[in-house]
Amino acid sequence: MELEFLGTGAGVPSKQRNVTSIALKMLDERNEVWLFDCGEGTQQQILNTAIRPRKIEKIFITHLHGDHIFGLPGLISSRSFQGGDTPLEIYGPKGIKQYVLTSLKLSDTHLKYPIKFIEIETTGVIFTDKKIKVTCEELDHRIKCFGYRIEEADFQGELQVEKLKALNIPSGPIYKRIKDGEIVTLADGRIIDGRDFIGEAKKGRTVTILGDTRLTKNCYKLAQNADVLVHESTFNQNEAKLAKSYYHSTTAQAAQVAKESGVQMLLLTHISSRYLGKAVYELQQEAQQIFKQTKVVKDFDIITIPIPTNKK
Repeated sequence: MELEFLGTGAGVPSKQRNVTSIALKMLDERNEVWLFDCGEGTQQQILNTAIRPRKIEKIFITHLHGDHIFGLPGLISSRSFQGGDTPLEIYGPKGIKQYVLTSLKLSDTHLKYPIKFIEIETTGVIFTDKKIKVTCEELDHRIKCFGYRIEEADFQGELQVEKLKALNIPSGPIYKRIKDGEIVTLADGRIIDGRDFIGEAKKGRTVTILGDTRLTKNCYKLAQNADVLVHESTFNQNEAKLAKSYYHSTTAQAAQVAKESGVQMLLLTHISSRYLGKAVYELQQEAQQIFKQTKVVKDFDIITIPIPTNKK
């Protein structure tokens, strides 16, 4: 599982940072890529990566400001032209369906695949299957805006092969049945319970990705014990009043959320174009004074999210 940042700027594109888009790459886990926001130029950014548009199965939109959605029509069209024929799901606030369908209709764009729109009217769980669960909560921005929490199912414990060998149980197809927790009768008549030969489960990973927001209690709720928290950091702490007036967060506020929520890593994005060079480093330092495991990400940064070493 990896996060790849396709755009890390706020408001408008700049030479240093494109506007917001984040790819959650789960190619090993489910052979899919999920996109969070799709600002202008996202498909152009993708051309500089190993991401294939046809692998994008879900797109989660935090809110309908242009720097988070203006790249959608182009990406959707390109996905069709580049071999994408599987259904695409788009999650977001009410209005995202109208925006996309109007853009496609007026441009006479015909897709080779269906789009399923899930417009969020009730927060909580918005997607779940055997491997992953996505929940959302409303944030505090000028328009309706959401944060997303992606929780991976716990990993089954490892098969205790040495324990089986000590009992003279030879390897083979029977090992799979044992790993599946079945009660197995061996050739010599012994009966064993597969559950006795499975190590302790390991906790799955949790990734929290927040849209634009002032500091609000739902930031903490979504971030609780996350392995990675992606938090907007449009302004430094000296401009806290400006951040509040524009419904954004500061570095210190993001770091405080990470610290109080038991997060393992904080990734700061949505950086104002006023911060360049040394000023970006100072943003990171400011946050690290509160929460050490902080990084200000830049376009095309790839962050690997390892499986936690701690047990469930």
